[in-house]
Amino acid sequence: MIEKTYNVLFLCTGNSARSILAEAILQKDGQGRFRAFSAGSQPKGEINPMALKVLASLNYPTYGFRSKSWTEFADAGAPVMDFVFTVCDNAAGEACPVWPGQPMTAHWGIEDPAAVEGTDLEKEAAFVTAVRYMKSRIAPFVALPISSIDKMALSTKLDDIGRMQGSTSPRPRVA
Repeated sequence: MIEKTYNVLFLCTGNSARSILAEAILQKDGQGRFRAFSAGSQPKGEINPMALKVLASLNYPTYGFRSKSWTEFADAGAPVMDFVFTVCDNAAGEACPVWPGQPMTAHWGIEDPAAVEGTDLEKEAAFVTAVRYMKSRIAPFVALPISSIDKMALSTKLDDIGRMQGSTSPRPRVA
């Protein structure tokens, strides 16, 4: 039996760091089962160079990413999302567009590594930590038996994943 390929959108405000990290991790770790995308409510227009440096050092893809608006995924003709995850608290609190297909949503907030000030080594360490927290969420997500679990149980599991170590808040599900 061939399982469906699921579309997953990661949202953040600037779409320059956390959502890009998540997109790259799922793109590689979920290969074949998931198509990963990212976007922001107020995209910065460029990817944080430290995000790309850390992804490359961990053998994750670093090509093809761009900082873009989440409205691209609400427009006609956009891929229909199965899952939408906010990865920063600001995006979780904003009024999101209406997503075609009514995807399942959850908040997987982690600290913004781009907000860390200090030496390049300290900044890099913040990005490595962000990757670790994002991987710790994506790994159990990828392992879920999505096609054989009911929506209520799946929703609970997605929320539980969002409350794992490194979570910025115990926020309820986003709409």
